[in-house]
Amino acid sequence: MLDELLTDEKCFNWDEFYSDRDKKIPFFINFPDENLASYFEKGYVSTGKALELGCGPGRNAIYLAEKGFVVDAVDLSIEALEWAGERAKERNASVNFLSRNIFELEFSEGTYDLVYDSGCFHHIAPHRRMSYIKLVMKALKPGGYFAITCFVEGGKLGGSAISDLEVYKLRSLQGGLGFTEEKLKKIFHEFEVVEIRRMREVSENEELFGVEGLWAGLFQKGSL
Repeated sequence: MLDELLTDEKCFNWDEFYSDRDKKIPFFINFPDENLASYFEKGYVSTGKALELGCGPGRNAIYLAEKGFVVDAVDLSIEALEWAGERAKERNASVNFLSRNIFELEFSEGTYDLVYDSGCFHHIAPHRRMSYIKLVMKALKPGGYFAITCFVEGGKLGGSAISDLEVYKLRSLQGGLGFTEEKLKKIFHEFEVVEIRRMREVSENEELFGVEGLWAGLFQKGSL
């Protein structure tokens, strides 16, 4: 019933969004998030099995595969997954791309060493957050990592500052919800905070994706 209230999100067509690959969309570039690359450099992650939620054209999933991960990557958009598949083939990278609603995924508990979300969570309605957290918790092995990039509240890229109640009064996520560091810690309080920072804006020659207006958060599931 609450899903039905959010008319803007129901009408938005992700296949149409991804159909024009020449659009000047920042994350259409084929480089991984700078924070994801930093987790390898800092030794937080190395190899194992990864799940990416909302993989889009596949840039982070392909990077993880190239770093030695076995990768499942899910997205609703067929257009995005076709593009991702082409990119993976060009790079000779093996990724299991899945056309699925993330809440309909099926896997055994404790399957993944890493769950990665770059830009999916801020499109999740407030009433779906508990399901999202349960999904991540179930997916991760004890001691596994959960990493997320999402809109800064009132940030350069958007990030609506409306309250959870206003989401339903306005029947819209206003293009994507924004968060503060405190809100992220509260929402994901079941995880240990490893790092929450602003995404670093990168130079053109770094072959990474990094722009202002996004949070980069890394959390860890307890080992018990």
